[in-house]
Amino acid sequence: MITLFADASTNDYPGVVQNTAQKWSEIFVSSFQSAFGQIVSVLPNLLAMIAVLLVGYLIARIIGRIAAAISEKIGLQTAAERSGLVASMQQVGIKRSVPSIVGLMFFWLLMCVFLTAGFNILGWEGLSSGMETIIAYIPKLLVATVVVVIGLLIATFIRGVIATSADRAGIGYAQQLASGCYYVLSLMIFMAAFDQLEIKFELFNYAMLIAFSAVALGFGLSFGLGGREVVSGILAGYYLRQRIQAGDNVKIADMEGTVRDVGPVATIVETQENGLMHRHSVPNTRMLNEAIR
Repeated sequence: MITLFADASTNDYPGVVQNTAQKWSEIFVSSFQSAFGQIVSVLPNLLAMIAVLLVGYLIARIIGRIAAAISEKIGLQTAAERSGLVASMQQVGIKRSVPSIVGLMFFWLLMCVFLTAGFNILGWEGLSSGMETIIAYIPKLLVATVVVVIGLLIATFIRGVIATSADRAGIGYAQQLASGCYYVLSLMIFMAAFDQLEIKFELFNYAMLIAFSAVALGFGLSFGLGGREVVSGILAGYYLRQRIQAGDNVKIADMEGTVRDVGPVATIVETQENGLMHRHSVPNTRMLNEAIR
């Protein structure tokens, strides 16, 4: 019996091998046909996507160069240099010019549009939705860039006006005052740009509000407790310089001498008494009302 079983097993072995090989062959052919069918079905869409991206790349390059040329033509680079934006960019390692950055933004904006179209062709809705989010964000980035450039240009202009006006008024800290105003305006400009980009700094905003409130309160208190005299002295000094120059001889009540300097709130008058020279600090308000040339 054992011999017969062995013979039977030996006789069935080739058939088992043949059946196994046939099954593996069918599985391989079926998998290959399925994969090939999927490739064939996707191939037209893939070719269409490649064509869309190639055309989109050419269009994006052209539009990007046009945008850069227009930005250069309208003086965006000059405005950025005057506002100090270019110097700040160079400090952080950005070597590109502002017009080239604008052109690059337009290039990637259009490329994102064509990438979205390509993903839609392939039916990749998830990637397409992500690209649409990026496309919606890029215009905000452009607007924020324009806000920063124009805002810093205006802040620079205001700084110059404040420095010139304060210097003519005889304020000794004119440059510090102008720089302080510039930095405050710059901070407000960047906060507006961040708000355009939907970047929120709630805690920082509260801190800025508290700081501005404290400054306003301090200014109000100082003005109420004695600042009016300082302001009166500054205004009197402004009008006094139009009437009296250093070296003029003046008489104030019983004092007669030579004007040496018209300061922010007081005028230095030099007198001679008993052969000795003396310097007196006379408030500008008194000089304006009582001085006689």
